[in-house]
Amino acid sequence: MSTTSRQFTLASRPHGAPTNENFELKNVELPSLKDGEVLLRTIYLSLDPYMRGRMSDAKSYADPVEIGDVMVGATVCQVESSKNDTFSEGEWVLAYTGWQTYAISNGEGLMPLGKEPKNPSYALGIMGMPGFTAYMGLLDIGVPKAGETVVVAAATGPVGATVGQIAKIKGCKVVGVAGGSEKCAHAVESLGFDACIDHKADDFAEQLEKACEQGIDVYYENVGGKVFDAVLPLLNTSARVPVCGLVSQYNATSLPEGPDRMGMLMGQLLTKRIKMQGFIIFDDYGHRYDEFAQDMQQWLQERKIQYREHLVDGFEKTINAFNDMISGKNFGKTVVKVNNPLYK
Repeated sequence: MSTTSRQFTLASRPHGAPTNENFELKNVELPSLKDGEVLLRTIYLSLDPYMRGRMSDAKSYADPVEIGDVMVGATVCQVESSKNDTFSEGEWVLAYTGWQTYAISNGEGLMPLGKEPKNPSYALGIMGMPGFTAYMGLLDIGVPKAGETVVVAAATGPVGATVGQIAKIKGCKVVGVAGGSEKCAHAVESLGFDACIDHKADDFAEQLEKACEQGIDVYYENVGGKVFDAVLPLLNTSARVPVCGLVSQYNATSLPEGPDRMGMLMGQLLTKRIKMQGFIIFDDYGHRYDEFAQDMQQWLQERKIQYREHLVDGFEKTINAFNDMISGKNFGKTVVKVNNPLYK
């Protein structure tokens, strides 16, 4: 019996925020399995800011999605049927099958998650790329020391929330930046941050300066824009700035208004000997995943790390969920539930 896969393919390149017109929802009949192949039933689809860059044809660290191709993305799937000796029916796997309800794989690149993982979707968040990104960016580039002040933007997102909690484990003062009073309260009350400042506040820069009375030693950059404008004057001598993302700029179609900030930035980097470094997690740190996984599993077991998912039920809601995530309307790690799990 043939299987129909629903697929979101890229129909045109967005100018600004993506719209429904930039995608085409297709129904594709998948071929019968060949020897060595498995049919993957997508259960959870991860939505992440990097995907906006893949929709553009601007030169970047990874090739763009071609017009007509399925949008890329990490997925947690179950093996619905198998002609591969390595994978059995019902087994859960971490895959990279993108925005589609079913896919065929020859088994390459699939990470087994077992028959009955406790929280399978965690492989897309705290135990996956976002958690790994938080861990390596903070510890390898930020190198936080006990007593230092760490500031992290997008503080209740999957990366920012993890950065702040690891920094607390390392004995730092942690100040988050988030959008809205509910997210800021969550950062302090649930995640254990020392303070969290609402970037929507009219006096945001003044509040941030007051919360960081000893200056900022590590700023984990997820956002850019006005948040970085407020952070830059507060950076201490020998501060470290891991650059993970610039989500405020991903839909921009022109340079920001106001004076050219490049001279100020370069001057601060020089006179304060600031280290500012970008990184691509699997390109730079893929060989250290086991180190991360061991620490994170222990912290989760010891309840030193709290994790929140923003679960969207329904494949057809993917585009709206993506735009909500880019604009900060999500609360936690955005995951789309695509299909119900197999019960075997």
